[in-house]
Amino acid sequence: QVQLVESGGGSVQAGGSLRLSCITSGFVYGRYCVGWFRQAPGKEREGVASLYLGGSSTYYADSVKGRFVMSLDNAKNTLYLQMNSLKPEDAAMYYCAADHAGSSPSAYCSGNFLESPHRHQYYNWGQGTQVTVSS
Repeated sequence: QVQLVESGGGSVQAGGSLRLSCITSGFVYGRYCVGWFRQAPGKEREGVASLYLGGSSTYYADSVKGRFVMSLDNAKNTLYLQMNSLKPEDAAMYYCAADHAGSSPSAYCSGNFLESPHRHQYYNWGQGTQVTVSS
């Protein structure tokens, strides 16, 4: 059974940094997309960053490119999201998620996995960690 547990959220001032962690368990690494999503009050959940566990590339939403970095520590089964130059509009509940990568894993992990809200019902989700950014 896939399990995802996030931590690391908190309150920072605009321009500050936070690092989120997601401890993973219960799945075969080479067959999944994993990623970070966020949801602000009154808004739809949106994809932030993703990677294919069988590859080496990471993918980012345009809104966070150049500021956020997603990484993976295989030895610790842990995903990270380093968030720099935080803006008030980055404030949200942040979730870690995973989904089967399918037959075209690189394409899926870089595209529909992040950009298809109708697929969210099929994902494994963590409980979320809150990020607050004050101006």
